[in-house]
Amino acid sequence: MKIRAIETIRIDEFPNLLWVHVCTDDGIVGLGETFYGPGAAEAHIHETIAPILLDQDPLLISKHHSKLIGYVGFSGASAEQRGRSAIDVALWDIWGQVTNQPIHQLLGGAVRDDVRVYNTCAGYRYVRKSSGQSTNNFGLDTSEGPYEDLDAFLNNADDLANSLLEMGIDGMKIWPFDYAAELSNGHHISSADMKKALKPFEKIRKSVGDKMDVMAELHALWDRPNAVKIARELEQFSPYWVEDPVFMDHLGSLDSVARSTSCPIAVGETRGGIADYRYLLELDSLSLIIMDIAWCGGLTEAKKVAAMAEAWHVPVAFHDCTGPVALTASTHLAMASKNCEIQEIVRAFYFGWYTELMTSLPPINNGRISAPSAAGLGTALQPETLNRKDCHIRRTLRS
Repeated sequence: MKIRAIETIRIDEFPNLLWVHVCTDDGIVGLGETFYGPGAAEAHIHETIAPILLDQDPLLISKHHSKLIGYVGFSGASAEQRGRSAIDVALWDIWGQVTNQPIHQLLGGAVRDDVRVYNTCAGYRYVRKSSGQSTNNFGLDTSEGPYEDLDAFLNNADDLANSLLEMGIDGMKIWPFDYAAELSNGHHISSADMKKALKPFEKIRKSVGDKMDVMAELHALWDRPNAVKIARELEQFSPYWVEDPVFMDHLGSLDSVARSTSCPIAVGETRGGIADYRYLLELDSLSLIIMDIAWCGGLTEAKKVAAMAEAWHVPVAFHDCTGPVALTASTHLAMASKNCEIQEIVRAFYFGWYTELMTSLPPINNGRISAPSAAGLGTALQPETLNRKDCHIRRTLRS
């Protein structure tokens, strides 16, 4: 079996998303996905990755993995790393289909039947057309369905917490500090803005007490002194973690924040590659490592990072605020990773546009998610998705 073609798929409605098809001469097609800056990742796939992979055996995943970036772009969640991630997931999908095994079985077998989820409280249009990390740009649309959770956490966090608990979901992530960060570029938060940002946490605790775990997302928007100030104010609400308190370019600053508060600090989704995560773990002050499989190098790299974190006695969680294939691949790895603590979902996505694009999704029942049992990823793009008028497919074929 050889790789005969590589396709990239983009849809105008979701301009941040890029899907990949790795096509074999046996008719098996592997599916991958990445998110953000799809044009650059697409160019890397066709200009650099395709010449390496075409006419090769798709099952030699480890052999190919080390060659799919090149001389530059190997650090961080670069366009090269994002392209590599999508291709890697597609190769694992092929392997699963060839052996008639779900990916989590190929990863060593499941260590659990399901894993707890938490809801990132975004809405239906969150990051759909925006590439900026700004609450104002994330978009609100209360007309698409019942789960406009961004609007809900800003205005009715208590009702939102109860709604999630009714579904069996007892973890939620919110980011009410972003508006204040935008006013000062992260260099000041007034007493009035601090009070306003803390209000959702107060509502949640008053309404449901400790029944709900609350994660505070800071989106890497703050300088070190203000990140510490916010974290210390949050201590009274016992957050499950505080995420990305400072921009992820100075690990010493991150370490200083982590050692200045009793709040658990969770980071990592924007990093790429095992070396980046080694530096994070060597700080020895972080409480949780977050990975995005569509950014960090795919399943091959994420499995290594999870194992490394286990040696440091640090739990991991997998990011999903991007696309349905990343969620599916993450769930497979979560089933096979002993130290995976929790899986992120966005219920507005899961019960909304994810279902419109995919043939199936990992089942969620009473606040827990399990991996598909079908071969490979266990999902594919709907045929209707590929036939949409706003769908653009680029192919590189074996010569």
